[in-house]
Amino acid sequence: MRFTAWLALFATLLLWSGNWIVARAAREEIGPALATVGRLFLVLAILVPFTARALIEKLPELERRDWAILAALGLTGGGPHLALQWLGLHYTTATSGILYLSVTPIFILLLAAPLGERIRLAQWAGVAISFSGVALIATHGNVSLVSFNIGDLMAIVSMMMWAGYTVLLRVRRDRLDIAELLTMVCGFGFACMLPWLAWEITAYEMRLTARGAAAVLYSGIGSLLLAYAGWSYVVTRLGAARAGATLHLMPAMGVALSALFLGELPSGYHFAGIGLILTGTWVASTR
Repeated sequence: MRFTAWLALFATLLLWSGNWIVARAAREEIGPALATVGRLFLVLAILVPFTARALIEKLPELERRDWAILAALGLTGGGPHLALQWLGLHYTTATSGILYLSVTPIFILLLAAPLGERIRLAQWAGVAISFSGVALIATHGNVSLVSFNIGDLMAIVSMMMWAGYTVLLRVRRDRLDIAELLTMVCGFGFACMLPWLAWEITAYEMRLTARGAAAVLYSGIGSLLLAYAGWSYVVTRLGAARAGATLHLMPAMGVALSALFLGELPSGYHFAGIGLILTGTWVASTR
C-alpha cells in the first residue's frame, strides 16, 4: 500500500511538471485563454454529471462568505492562474518558469500574515534569500539588469495566485467534498476567463491545431483531474507534511523534462537561483 502511494506521488508530480513542458511546446498552437477555457470546460464536462445532484442540495446552504471564498478560489486557482502560466511561457523558458514553483511557500507565508500568522525575523530572512534566488533566475544571472523578463513576471504572479488559492483553502467552511469543490473552482474560473477569451478572439486570429488540442487534453485530464485525484490519495496515505515536502522535486523533474523534450539545458544561474530559493524556504520554515 505504501509503495502504491509513493508511486502515485511520483506520477502526480510528473504530471504537474509535464504541464509546463506541454504549455511551452504548444504555445504557438493555441492561445492562453482558449487553452485555459478548453481545459476547464473539459474538466467540468467530466465532473458535473457526478457532482450536480450533490451541488443542487448543498449550494442553497452556502452563505455569502462561502460564495465569496469560492469565487476567489476560482480566480486564484481555476482560471487566470492557469492562463498566466501558459502566456508567460511565450516569453520565458519552461526551465525558468518551473523553478519559480519553489518560491510558492514563501508567498503562502506572506499571504497568511493578514490572517494572524506572525512572521518571525528568521522567516523574513528566508523571504529575502528566496527572492534573491528569484532575481538571479529572472535576470539570467546578471542582477544588475534589474528588469525582469515579462514571462518570468507572469510565472511569478501565477505562483502568487496559487499561494492565495492555498491560503483561501484554509478559511473554507462549506461542506463541499473534493470533487464538488473542484467543480465550483473550475466553474468560477471558467467565468473569470470569458472576458479574456472574448478579447483574445477579437485581437488575434484564432486557430486550433491538433497539437494544441492534444495539449489541452493533457492539461485538463492529466495535470488537473488525474493529478488532483492522485494528490488527494497521496495526502490521505502519506500525510500532508510528508507529501508537501516532496513538491520541491517538481523543479528537478521539470528541468529534466525541459532538457529531454525541449532541448532547454539549464545554466549556472538556474542552479544558483534554485539553491537560494530552497535555502530561503528552509530558513523560513524551520523553527
